[in-house]
Amino acid sequence: MGRRPNDPEHSRFASLVLVLVALFSCVLVYAVVSTLLNPNVNSQASRFGSLEVVMSGDLGEKKGECCRGIENLELWGAAVKWGSEFKFKSSLECCQACKTMCSGNDGPCLCDTWVFCGNKEACGSRFGECWLKKQKDTLSPDQQDAGKSVSWTSGVIFGKGEGIVGMETEYGTLHIKLFPDCAPYSVAYILELLTLRHCAGCQIYRAESRGQSWDSEGNHIKDANYGPPFALIQGILEAQGTPFKKIPTEACPTIRRGSVAWIGFGPEFFISLANHEEWKNSYTVFGSVLPEDMEIAEKIAQLPTKSDIWNNINVSVLQKPVPLIMRRMKKNLGDLNTNLKSE
Repeated sequence: MGRRPNDPEHSRFASLVLVLVALFSCVLVYAVVSTLLNPNVNSQASRFGSLEVVMSGDLGEKKGECCRGIENLELWGAAVKWGSEFKFKSSLECCQACKTMCSGNDGPCLCDTWVFCGNKEACGSRFGECWLKKQKDTLSPDQQDAGKSVSWTSGVIFGKGEGIVGMETEYGTLHIKLFPDCAPYSVAYILELLTLRHCAGCQIYRAESRGQSWDSEGNHIKDANYGPPFALIQGILEAQGTPFKKIPTEACPTIRRGSVAWIGFGPEFFISLANHEEWKNSYTVFGSVLPEDMEIAEKIAQLPTKSDIWNNINVSVLQKPVPLIMRRMKKNLGDLNTNLKSE
Protein backbone atom coordinates (compact mmCIF):
# COMPACT_ATOMS: atom_id res chain seq x y z
CA MET A 1 0.00 0.00 0.00
CA GLY A 2 1.70 3.19 -1.16
CA ARG A 3 -0.18 5.22 1.43
CA ARG A 4 -3.14 4.65 3.72
CA PRO A 5 -6.59 5.52 2.27
CA ASN A 6 -6.87 8.16 5.01
CA ASP A 7 -3.37 9.54 4.44
CA PRO A 8 -3.16 13.33 5.03
CA GLU A 9 -1.53 13.67 1.62
CA HIS A 10 -5.01 13.42 0.14
CA SER A 11 -5.54 17.04 1.24
CA ARG A 12 -3.27 18.17 -1.58
CA PHE A 13 -6.02 17.35 -4.05
CA ALA A 14 -8.46 19.78 -2.39
CA SER A 15 -7.27 22.66 -4.54
CA LEU A 16 -7.86 20.81 -7.78
CA VAL A 17 -11.04 20.88 -9.81
CA LEU A 18 -13.62 18.14 -9.14
CA VAL A 19 -12.91 16.36 -12.39
CA LEU A 20 -9.24 15.92 -11.55
CA VAL A 21 -10.11 14.80 -8.03
CA ALA A 22 -12.26 11.99 -9.41
CA LEU A 23 -9.59 11.00 -11.91
CA PHE A 24 -6.74 10.92 -9.40
CA SER A 25 -8.90 9.07 -6.85
CA CYS A 26 -9.41 6.21 -9.30
CA VAL A 27 -5.69 6.08 -10.07
CA LEU A 28 -4.84 6.20 -6.36
CA VAL A 29 -7.14 3.30 -5.47
CA TYR A 30 -5.59 1.21 -8.24
CA ALA A 31 -2.04 1.98 -7.10
CA VAL A 32 -2.76 1.46 -3.41
CA VAL A 33 -4.41 -1.92 -3.84
CA SER A 34 -1.92 -3.34 -6.34
CA THR A 35 1.07 -2.26 -4.25
CA LEU A 36 -0.34 -3.68 -1.01
CA LEU A 37 -0.20 -7.30 -2.12
CA ASN A 38 2.54 -7.11 -4.73
CA PRO A 39 6.19 -7.37 -3.63
CA ASN A 40 7.51 -6.92 -7.18
CA VAL A 41 5.18 -4.43 -8.79
CA ASN A 42 8.01 -2.81 -10.75
CA SER A 43 9.97 -5.98 -11.42
CA GLN A 44 10.20 -7.56 -14.86
CA ALA A 45 9.75 -10.89 -13.10
CA SER A 46 6.43 -9.80 -11.61
CA ARG A 47 3.55 -12.19 -12.26
CA PHE A 48 0.92 -9.66 -11.23
CA GLY A 49 -1.09 -8.00 -13.96
CA SER A 50 -3.26 -4.91 -13.67
CA LEU A 51 -6.24 -5.09 -11.33
CA GLU A 52 -9.55 -4.25 -13.01
CA VAL A 53 -12.65 -2.99 -11.25
CA VAL A 54 -15.46 -4.92 -12.92
CA MET A 55 -18.37 -4.83 -10.51
CA SER A 56 -19.70 -4.06 -7.04
CA GLY A 57 -22.04 -5.70 -4.57
CA ASP A 58 -21.74 -8.95 -2.62
CA LEU A 59 -20.55 -11.70 -4.98
CA GLY A 60 -21.74 -9.64 -7.93
CA GLU A 61 -25.34 -10.80 -7.63
CA LYS A 62 -26.74 -7.27 -7.91
CA LYS A 63 -25.37 -6.93 -11.43
CA GLY A 64 -25.72 -10.51 -12.56
CA GLU A 65 -21.97 -11.00 -12.41
CA CYS A 66 -22.40 -14.33 -10.64
CA CYS A 67 -24.01 -16.20 -13.49
CA ARG A 68 -20.96 -16.85 -15.62
CA GLY A 69 -19.81 -19.76 -17.72
CA ILE A 70 -16.82 -20.92 -19.73
CA GLU A 71 -17.02 -20.38 -23.46
CA ASN A 72 -16.07 -23.09 -25.97
CA LEU A 73 -16.82 -25.79 -23.43
CA GLU A 74 -19.51 -28.49 -23.53
CA LEU A 75 -20.17 -30.27 -20.26
CA TRP A 76 -22.01 -33.59 -20.30
CA GLY A 77 -24.28 -35.20 -17.71
CA ALA A 78 -27.81 -36.47 -17.22
CA ALA A 79 -30.30 -33.99 -18.73
CA VAL A 80 -33.04 -32.64 -16.49
CA LYS A 81 -34.21 -30.11 -19.13
CA TRP A 82 -33.82 -30.84 -22.85
CA GLY A 83 -32.39 -27.91 -24.79
CA SER A 84 -34.35 -28.77 -27.92
CA GLU A 85 -37.48 -27.78 -26.01
CA PHE A 86 -35.95 -25.23 -23.64
CA LYS A 87 -34.51 -22.09 -25.25
CA PHE A 88 -33.37 -18.64 -24.12
CA LYS A 89 -31.85 -15.53 -25.62
CA SER A 90 -28.75 -15.50 -23.42
CA SER A 91 -26.47 -17.68 -21.33
CA LEU A 92 -27.45 -15.55 -18.32
CA GLU A 93 -31.06 -16.69 -18.60
CA CYS A 94 -29.96 -20.30 -19.00
CA CYS A 95 -27.76 -20.06 -15.91
CA GLN A 96 -30.54 -18.46 -13.88
CA ALA A 97 -32.93 -21.26 -14.92
CA CYS A 98 -30.48 -23.77 -13.44
CA LYS A 99 -30.09 -21.67 -10.30
CA THR A 100 -33.85 -21.68 -9.84
CA MET A 101 -33.64 -25.46 -9.50
CA CYS A 102 -30.89 -25.04 -6.91
CA SER A 103 -32.50 -22.53 -4.57
CA GLY A 104 -33.69 -24.85 -1.81
CA ASN A 105 -32.12 -25.36 1.60
CA ASP A 106 -32.36 -29.12 1.62
CA GLY A 107 -29.02 -30.10 0.09
CA PRO A 108 -27.94 -31.01 -3.44
CA CYS A 109 -29.35 -29.17 -6.45
CA LEU A 110 -31.76 -30.67 -8.96
CA CYS A 111 -29.65 -28.89 -11.60
CA ASP A 112 -25.93 -28.28 -11.18
CA THR A 113 -24.82 -27.78 -14.81
CA TRP A 114 -26.07 -25.58 -17.64
CA VAL A 115 -25.00 -25.69 -21.29
CA PHE A 116 -26.01 -22.93 -23.70
CA CYS A 117 -25.57 -22.46 -27.46
CA GLY A 118 -25.33 -18.71 -28.07
CA ASN A 119 -23.46 -18.30 -31.35
CA LYS A 120 -26.09 -17.86 -34.08
CA GLU A 121 -23.75 -18.73 -36.93
CA ALA A 122 -22.11 -21.73 -35.29
CA CYS A 123 -25.24 -23.05 -33.56
CA GLY A 124 -27.60 -22.77 -36.50
CA SER A 125 -30.96 -24.32 -35.61
CA ARG A 126 -29.65 -25.09 -32.11
CA PHE A 127 -29.17 -21.41 -31.29
CA GLY A 128 -30.63 -20.61 -27.87
CA GLU A 129 -30.76 -24.22 -26.67
CA CYS A 130 -30.34 -24.43 -22.89
CA TRP A 131 -29.55 -27.86 -21.52
CA LEU A 132 -29.86 -28.26 -17.78
CA LYS A 133 -27.97 -31.24 -16.40
CA LYS A 134 -26.98 -33.13 -13.27
CA GLN A 135 -23.45 -34.36 -12.57
CA LYS A 136 -22.46 -37.53 -10.77
CA ASP A 137 -19.53 -35.60 -9.26
CA THR A 138 -19.70 -31.80 -9.24
CA LEU A 139 -15.99 -31.54 -8.35
CA SER A 140 -15.18 -33.50 -11.50
CA PRO A 141 -17.81 -32.53 -14.09
CA ASP A 142 -18.14 -34.73 -17.16
CA GLN A 143 -16.67 -32.92 -20.16
CA GLN A 144 -17.82 -33.76 -23.67
CA ASP A 145 -15.68 -31.36 -25.72
CA ALA A 146 -13.66 -28.15 -25.50
CA GLY A 147 -11.82 -25.84 -27.89
CA LYS A 148 -12.42 -23.01 -30.32
CA SER A 149 -14.57 -25.20 -32.54
CA VAL A 150 -17.05 -25.82 -29.70
CA SER A 151 -20.05 -23.47 -29.89
CA TRP A 152 -21.33 -24.19 -26.38
CA THR A 153 -20.87 -22.21 -23.15
CA SER A 154 -21.10 -24.20 -19.91
CA GLY A 155 -21.31 -23.44 -16.22
CA VAL A 156 -21.52 -25.30 -12.91
CA ILE A 157 -23.51 -24.45 -9.78
CA PHE A 158 -22.87 -25.80 -6.28
CA GLY A 159 -25.70 -26.27 -3.80
CA LYS A 160 -25.64 -26.36 -0.02
CA GLY A 161 -22.78 -28.52 1.25
CA GLU A 162 -21.36 -28.90 -2.26
CA GLY A 163 -18.26 -27.38 -3.83
CA ILE A 164 -16.27 -27.32 -0.59
CA VAL A 165 -12.56 -28.11 -0.86
CA GLY A 166 -9.87 -28.35 1.78
CA MET A 167 -6.72 -26.24 1.94
CA GLU A 168 -4.72 -28.55 4.17
CA THR A 169 -1.94 -27.14 6.37
CA GLU A 170 -0.03 -28.41 9.39
CA TYR A 171 -2.19 -26.12 11.54
CA GLY A 172 -5.48 -27.51 10.30
CA THR A 173 -7.60 -27.64 7.16
CA LEU A 174 -9.26 -24.51 5.82
CA HIS A 175 -12.55 -25.55 4.22
CA ILE A 176 -13.32 -23.29 1.27
CA LYS A 177 -16.67 -22.92 -0.46
CA LEU A 178 -15.97 -22.35 -4.16
CA PHE A 179 -17.96 -19.93 -6.35
CA PRO A 180 -18.09 -21.48 -9.85
CA ASP A 181 -20.97 -19.26 -10.94
CA CYS A 182 -18.97 -16.13 -10.05
CA ALA A 183 -15.49 -17.28 -11.05
CA PRO A 184 -15.76 -20.33 -13.36
CA TYR A 185 -12.23 -20.12 -14.78
CA SER A 186 -10.74 -19.75 -11.30
CA VAL A 187 -12.71 -22.70 -9.94
CA ALA A 188 -11.78 -24.83 -12.97
CA TYR A 189 -8.12 -24.26 -12.05
CA ILE A 190 -8.70 -25.21 -8.41
CA LEU A 191 -10.45 -28.40 -9.52
CA GLU A 192 -7.36 -29.23 -11.61
CA LEU A 193 -5.22 -28.90 -8.49
CA LEU A 194 -7.45 -31.44 -6.76
CA THR A 195 -6.34 -34.08 -9.26
CA LEU A 196 -2.69 -33.73 -8.20
CA ARG A 197 -1.30 -35.96 -5.47
CA HIS A 198 0.85 -33.13 -4.19
CA CYS A 199 1.15 -29.40 -4.68
CA ALA A 200 4.88 -28.83 -4.35
CA GLY A 201 5.42 -25.09 -4.28
CA CYS A 202 1.95 -24.29 -2.94
CA GLN A 203 2.40 -22.38 0.29
CA ILE A 204 1.45 -19.44 2.50
CA TYR A 205 4.42 -17.09 2.90
CA ARG A 206 2.99 -13.85 4.29
CA ALA A 207 0.93 -13.41 7.47
CA GLU A 208 -0.46 -10.23 9.00
CA SER A 209 -2.94 -10.02 11.86
CA ARG A 210 -5.92 -7.69 12.26
CA GLY A 211 -3.84 -5.63 14.66
CA GLN A 212 -5.73 -2.75 16.26
CA SER A 213 -7.56 -1.83 13.05
CA TRP A 214 -10.30 -4.49 12.85
CA ASP A 215 -12.37 -6.27 15.47
CA SER A 216 -12.78 -10.05 15.80
CA GLU A 217 -15.66 -10.02 13.29
CA GLY A 218 -13.56 -8.21 10.71
CA ASN A 219 -15.20 -4.81 11.08
CA HIS A 220 -12.95 -1.77 10.76
CA ILE A 221 -12.54 0.15 14.01
CA LYS A 222 -13.52 3.81 13.72
CA ASP A 223 -10.57 6.19 13.25
CA ALA A 224 -8.07 3.30 13.12
CA ASN A 225 -5.62 3.14 10.24
CA TYR A 226 -5.73 0.52 7.49
CA GLY A 227 -2.43 -1.14 8.26
CA PRO A 228 0.17 -2.33 8.62
CA PRO A 229 -0.66 -5.00 9.61
CA PHE A 230 -3.13 -5.56 6.76
CA ALA A 231 -5.25 -8.45 8.11
CA LEU A 232 -4.51 -11.21 5.61
CA ILE A 233 -2.52 -14.31 4.87
CA GLN A 234 -1.00 -14.59 1.41
CA GLY A 235 0.47 -17.41 -0.64
CA ILE A 236 0.75 -19.12 -3.99
CA LEU A 237 -1.25 -21.91 -5.63
CA GLU A 238 1.01 -23.17 -8.37
CA ALA A 239 2.28 -26.74 -8.46
CA GLN A 240 5.91 -26.92 -9.52
CA GLY A 241 6.31 -28.51 -12.92
CA THR A 242 2.76 -27.68 -13.97
CA PRO A 243 2.44 -24.80 -16.47
CA PHE A 244 0.27 -21.98 -15.16
CA LYS A 245 -2.05 -20.07 -17.48
CA LYS A 246 -3.19 -16.62 -16.41
CA ILE A 247 -6.73 -16.57 -15.05
CA PRO A 248 -8.97 -13.82 -16.48
CA THR A 249 -10.52 -11.21 -14.20
CA GLU A 250 -13.90 -12.46 -13.03
CA ALA A 251 -16.41 -11.25 -10.42
CA CYS A 252 -14.80 -8.79 -7.99
CA PRO A 253 -17.03 -8.09 -4.97
CA THR A 254 -15.95 -6.16 -1.90
CA ILE A 255 -13.46 -8.22 0.09
CA ARG A 256 -14.99 -9.67 3.26
CA ARG A 257 -13.54 -11.62 6.16
CA GLY A 258 -12.90 -15.10 4.77
CA SER A 259 -12.75 -14.06 1.09
CA VAL A 260 -10.27 -16.07 -0.97
CA ALA A 261 -9.07 -14.07 -3.98
CA TRP A 262 -6.39 -13.92 -6.65
CA ILE A 263 -3.80 -11.17 -6.81
CA GLY A 264 -3.88 -10.03 -10.41
CA PHE A 265 -4.28 -13.06 -12.64
CA GLY A 266 -2.92 -15.60 -10.12
CA PRO A 267 -1.40 -17.87 -8.98
CA GLU A 268 -0.72 -15.59 -5.98
CA PHE A 269 -3.75 -15.47 -3.66
CA PHE A 270 -4.80 -14.19 -0.26
CA ILE A 271 -7.34 -14.95 2.45
CA SER A 272 -8.71 -11.84 4.11
CA LEU A 273 -9.00 -11.70 7.89
CA ALA A 274 -11.15 -8.56 7.77
CA ASN A 275 -13.68 -6.60 5.73
CA HIS A 276 -11.72 -4.43 3.30
CA GLU A 277 -14.15 -1.91 1.80
CA GLU A 278 -11.15 0.39 1.22
CA TRP A 279 -9.87 -2.01 -1.47
CA LYS A 280 -13.04 -1.36 -3.48
CA ASN A 281 -13.75 -4.06 -6.11
CA SER A 282 -10.25 -4.96 -7.22
CA TYR A 283 -9.82 -8.72 -6.83
CA THR A 284 -11.37 -11.84 -8.34
CA VAL A 285 -12.97 -13.71 -5.43
CA PHE A 286 -13.26 -17.44 -6.13
CA GLY A 287 -14.25 -18.75 -2.71
CA SER A 288 -14.75 -18.14 0.98
CA VAL A 289 -13.39 -19.89 4.06
CA LEU A 290 -16.15 -21.40 6.22
CA PRO A 291 -16.56 -19.20 9.33
CA GLU A 292 -15.69 -22.00 11.75
CA ASP A 293 -12.26 -22.41 10.11
CA MET A 294 -11.19 -18.77 10.34
CA GLU A 295 -9.50 -19.52 13.65
CA ILE A 296 -6.98 -21.58 11.65
CA ALA A 297 -6.26 -18.60 9.41
CA GLU A 298 -5.90 -16.43 12.53
CA LYS A 299 -3.47 -18.97 13.98
CA ILE A 300 -1.30 -18.78 10.86
CA ALA A 301 -1.40 -14.99 11.04
CA GLN A 302 0.17 -15.18 14.52
CA LEU A 303 3.18 -17.27 13.44
CA PRO A 304 6.70 -15.75 13.70
CA THR A 305 7.43 -13.29 10.92
CA LYS A 306 10.21 -11.07 9.70
CA SER A 307 9.84 -7.57 8.31
CA ASP A 308 10.25 -6.84 4.65
CA ILE A 309 9.61 -3.86 2.38
CA TRP A 310 7.57 -4.19 -0.80
CA ASN A 311 7.58 -0.94 -2.76
CA ASN A 312 8.14 1.20 0.32
CA ILE A 313 5.46 -0.67 2.27
CA ASN A 314 6.26 -2.56 5.47
CA VAL A 315 4.98 -6.14 5.32
CA SER A 316 5.33 -9.24 7.48
CA VAL A 317 6.73 -12.37 5.83
CA LEU A 318 6.65 -15.74 7.58
CA GLN A 319 10.00 -16.94 8.87
CA LYS A 320 8.95 -20.40 7.77
CA PRO A 321 6.43 -20.64 4.89
CA VAL A 322 3.46 -22.93 5.50
CA PRO A 323 3.12 -25.68 2.82
CA LEU A 324 -0.40 -26.50 1.73
CA ILE A 325 -2.25 -29.11 -0.27
CA MET A 326 -5.64 -28.81 -1.96
CA ARG A 327 -7.90 -31.75 -1.03
CA ARG A 328 -11.29 -33.03 -2.09
CA MET A 329 -13.72 -33.26 0.80
CA LYS A 330 -16.05 -36.15 1.54
CA LYS A 331 -19.48 -35.38 3.02
CA ASN A 332 -21.00 -37.16 6.00
CA LEU A 333 -24.65 -37.19 6.99
CA GLY A 334 -25.82 -34.26 9.04
CA ASP A 335 -24.64 -30.70 8.59
CA LEU A 336 -23.18 -30.70 5.08
CA ASN A 337 -21.06 -27.65 5.77
CA THR A 338 -19.26 -28.96 8.84
CA ASN A 339 -19.21 -32.77 8.76
CA LEU A 340 -16.50 -33.12 6.15
CA LYS A 341 -13.47 -35.37 5.82
CA SER A 342 -10.64 -35.35 3.31
CA GLU A 343 -10.57 -38.12 0.76
